[in-house]
Amino acid sequence: MFAIEVRDHIMIAHSLPAEVFGPAQGMHGATFTVDACFFTEDIDAHGLVVDIGLATEALADTLAPLRYKNLDEVPAFSGKFTTTEFLCKHIFDQMAGRVRNGALSDNGRVRRLRITLQESHVARAWFEGDI
Repeated sequence: MFAIEVRDHIMIAHSLPAEVFGPAQGMHGATFTVDACFFTEDIDAHGLVVDIGLATEALADTLAPLRYKNLDEVPAFSGKFTTTEFLCKHIFDQMAGRVRNGALSDNGRVRRLRITLQESHVARAWFEGDI
């Protein structure tokens, strides 16, 4: 399996209003490093998994609606705990849609996608699945 990974980041605010979250119950900010990894069985005739520029653009476009937002105010997240894990799946779903719609010009070669959010130098989460 071949893979290419691109990186971006987002700054958000949110609260996690349940006792299990301790001090994170209150409003707080987070800066997430976001990695999107694209997996293919083989490289193309040009030796590529996907075009890095297209992958970088797709990730930036996917993250744009989240940048500098209070996630508590995003209608699609109403009633949800916007944990790191939840955000991984949300970003995965958005990116998978872009892959399926041809944003990477990969001719259907991308078989798997992994989205990783690193919330600090000691903690990260990811969601990985087939396209």
